[in-house]
Amino acid sequence: MSLFFQALIAITPILVAGILLVGLRRPAKEVMPLVYILAVFIALFAWEVPWKHVAAASVQGIFITGDILYIIFGAILLLNTLKHSGAITAIRSGFAEISPDPRVQTVIIAWLFGSFIEGASGFGTPAAIVAPLLVALRFPAAAAVMLGMMVQSTAVTFGAVGTPILVGVKGGLENPAISTLLAAKGLSFQDYLLVISRNVAILHTVAGTIMPVLMVMLMTRFFGANKSFREGLSIFPFALLGGFAFTIPYLLTALFLGPEFPSLLGSLFGLGIMTFAAKKKFLLPKDTWHFPAESQWPEGWSGNLSMNLSQPSGKPMSVGKAWLPYLLVAVFLVITRLPQLPVKDFLNGIEVSWTNIFGTGISGSSKPFYLPGTVLILVVIITGFFHKMDRKKLWNAIDESGRMLLGAGFVLLFTVPMVRVYINSGINDSGFDSMPIAMAEWVAGSVGKIWPFFAPAIGALGAFIAGSNTVSNLMFSLFQHGVAESLLISGAMVVALQAVGAAAGNMVAIHNVVAASATVGLLGKEGETLRKTMIPTIYYLLIVGISGMIMIYVLGVSDPLIQ
Repeated sequence: MSLFFQALIAITPILVAGILLVGLRRPAKEVMPLVYILAVFIALFAWEVPWKHVAAASVQGIFITGDILYIIFGAILLLNTLKHSGAITAIRSGFAEISPDPRVQTVIIAWLFGSFIEGASGFGTPAAIVAPLLVALRFPAAAAVMLGMMVQSTAVTFGAVGTPILVGVKGGLENPAISTLLAAKGLSFQDYLLVISRNVAILHTVAGTIMPVLMVMLMTRFFGANKSFREGLSIFPFALLGGFAFTIPYLLTALFLGPEFPSLLGSLFGLGIMTFAAKKKFLLPKDTWHFPAESQWPEGWSGNLSMNLSQPSGKPMSVGKAWLPYLLVAVFLVITRLPQLPVKDFLNGIEVSWTNIFGTGISGSSKPFYLPGTVLILVVIITGFFHKMDRKKLWNAIDESGRMLLGAGFVLLFTVPMVRVYINSGINDSGFDSMPIAMAEWVAGSVGKIWPFFAPAIGALGAFIAGSNTVSNLMFSLFQHGVAESLLISGAMVVALQAVGAAAGNMVAIHNVVAASATVGLLGKEGETLRKTMIPTIYYLLIVGISGMIMIYVLGVSDPLIQ
């Protein structure tokens, strides 16, 4: 079978998912079981993957699904706990004092606070935390999910304290040939990762600075009474400042400190700057924009998550006391992810695993105490005591959260195993590479010298399939570097393009949108969300691809391996 037909067959499940979800607007609960069956059929009969390996890959996917659901449950539970304690009412009042304008709240909460959570934790956590918080502030659930997905872009490559670089790129790229070349130049692999990280930061800064402007414009266009981009553009100076307030410290951190802290420090600086600017009304327009009255919202805007803020639970509390749980989440996430502290190794040492599933060599594992879900539940317990909640209110929060989780569980039980079947399809009797590699190789062989323009799209494809920048980098980094070597261009820059494209792909990753939708009770509308988040994804890939071409062929960006 030719490489073209391999790529065509491999992409069929993705095309089917896109047509049904985005084109025909079918709910994911109908689409993903069908797509999983199609992926299994192709793996068994076109790729000749042994059935035991397909079954083992599916079991591996169930392990990952459990991790995702645990994070979602923790995020929903924290929000419901804050609802019943009265904290959400105080948080909403606090933001009203800073600014009642949802456009300002989008810059501060979705863009900057979401980026901070991404920097600390990653793996879909920002949308799981930010989307329900925005709903609590009376954003339409559909708008909250869209914004929660969009924040998973610029901050992602340096998310989870640098995991997509330190684990994804390193694990995908490290091999004896590259290590030998680096040693001959007197460099370590860590030195090469720093070069890649700096390229990544430059590319993200070019594309990402405008993201809060796009977030606001898409919100006013799709969720405003007048359906107007212009109402979003009227806050352009403030939103652009929000972009620079994040990307400038982000870029400087990557240039001088490495990949662990750009997203964390960029968002912290940005939060301080933009909160102060909003309070002083600096660069804010004279008009105040609002969503239409809730009674006028079309079907599909609202989810099943209801805050009932007209009759708040609990006694009135200060804004600081109300925000403390979210501050604790951020602090605990950082503490548990810093490699310099013993906590990370201890939590990673507690593992539930099934090694060598069905004798295939494929393994599934979970490290429940390291997952953000554990941090979220720990904060819920602390909040219960600190906010002096009784057992009935805590039980109501648990009950509401558990019921909201059921729909997401069903969809993800098919989505993630489908991903693992794709990734593990390299073990086969046909002699083919895995399905993602077959698609990438066909594209590489078809475009030649303009490969840097398409390299981010391959990263995005990997993230679309896997829902993870880290996994996309693991799959494609070595392949991307090999293409660069064959074209005699900078491998460090092409791998950076891969990593940035994979970050952009998170905005359209299927199981990310399912997870985000679950946190606000909006399952069944995933296609609508993807239609909207495709816009910033395409923007990101175009800008990054053009920037990569300029940096390689015009500016002649260097690579330590070919100097």
